[in-house]
Amino acid sequence: QLQFVESGGGLVQPGGSLRLSCSASGFFTFFKDYAIGWFHQAPGKEHEGVSCISSNGIITYYADSGKGRFTISRDNAKNTVYLQMNSLNPEDTGVYYCALASCSVHTMAAQFDSWGQGTQVTVSS
Repeated sequence: QLQFVESGGGLVQPGGSLRLSCSASGFFTFFKDYAIGWFHQAPGKEHEGVSCISSNGIITYYADSGKGRFTISRDNAKNTVYLQMNSLNPEDTGVYYCALASCSVHTMAAQFDSWGQGTQVTVSS
């Protein structure tokens, strides 16, 4: 069974940085063949796409909220996708999830409405 494990969240002051990690576990031996996305769920809101990366890492997409501040990358040898988040602001607060995604330079979407534990990011002074 495919499972993603998110980590790297925490409490950070406005303007600070965090690096989130998304690792695939279980019998997911074809991680390198799938686009992966990061999704943000603010308190009381739906999941919102933040960024995604194609299977080979060539195509990336960023929602307006993260453009210029976030950088997505992946290491297929480690079955891991990263999200470097800089210049964080309180609007970035919420739980971040990774998931299989459809990904293009223009848009992204979760492949399935199924989410792991996520990692909590809190931006507050």
